[in-house]
Amino acid sequence: MDKKYQIFVSSTFVDLKEERQAVLTAVQEADDIPSGMEMFPATDEEQFNFIKKVIDNCDYYVVIIAGKYGSLADDGVSYTEKEYDYAVSKKIPVLAFVRKEDAITEKETDATKIQKLAHFKEKVQTGRIVRQWNNKQDLVYSVIISLNKEKSEHPAIGWVRANQVMSNENLVELSQLRKEVTDLREYKRKQESRLQYKDIAGFDEKISIHGKNYHMWQGRVISQNWECSVTWKQLFESLAPYLMDYPNEEKVKNLLTSIAFSYTGMTVDDVVEINSQDFQTIKIQFMAHKLISTSYSKTTKGGMALFWSLTELGQQLMFQWRTIKTTKTNNTFKK
Repeated sequence: MDKKYQIFVSSTFVDLKEERQAVLTAVQEADDIPSGMEMFPATDEEQFNFIKKVIDNCDYYVVIIAGKYGSLADDGVSYTEKEYDYAVSKKIPVLAFVRKEDAITEKETDATKIQKLAHFKEKVQTGRIVRQWNNKQDLVYSVIISLNKEKSEHPAIGWVRANQVMSNENLVELSQLRKEVTDLREYKRKQESRLQYKDIAGFDEKISIHGKNYHMWQGRVISQNWECSVTWKQLFESLAPYLMDYPNEEKVKNLLTSIAFSYTGMTVDDVVEINSQDFQTIKIQFMAHKLISTSYSKTTKGGMALFWSLTELGQQLMFQWRTIKTTKTNNTFKK
């Protein structure tokens, strides 16, 4: 978007009319928006309150100081200094330009104003780079170069044409969509927190798992039923580490078969399988406890398969149950 910056130009008025106008013209020619009180220089508090509103809308503040301190407000501070103090308080980037002493043509004659001007110059030059200038051309060049550098290094909000930004109607629609997304997320969060399964078996309760053991005898395939009783904790505790590799469901089924069969005390012959419905029950139970999640993904061969993974809660329980706890006691050593 074609962005324009609003520049407030502050200075004493009578002694810097030409310089001030030259800077305002240069700012305008640089395709930015100059602001200042050319139509009525600040001479009372009512006008100064209006000036503050103008400064609020500006992106950068330029202050030009020469040999005059300017008109005083009721508190004894010049309106130029009050404008500067206000811009600083609003954290508007300030660019200061002080005329070289030997180039000043009009100077204050009042001792009080001379002292106040010296104090103002010292304040402006503290904590920032101040450019000095000799004449009108020198000032204009310094202001434009400094503004371009400031805009490049510290771009402000600026202004754009209305037809370059969203209409109010678009903004309202976008705001409504954002609110709907936020509401849906909150609804999902509440639903998940409310989701409870009544009378679900705890980790210390047991499940009976069934399956078949196949082996060859005299050229025939002989099948043998097997059954084991194992707690949900034992089952998950044994399976969880393998889920860190995101196995597909077929591999998980083989792992659970081996784990469950190991609790039978029987000897593995040729082929062992787990009851299909028992396997599905185990999967559903782990999902209900929010220990695992499943998702379809591509396999290395380009097909699709269902993969298992641990949830954050599943990982926490795995670390809690499978890590080796220290047997050391805390000792306090004293010298």
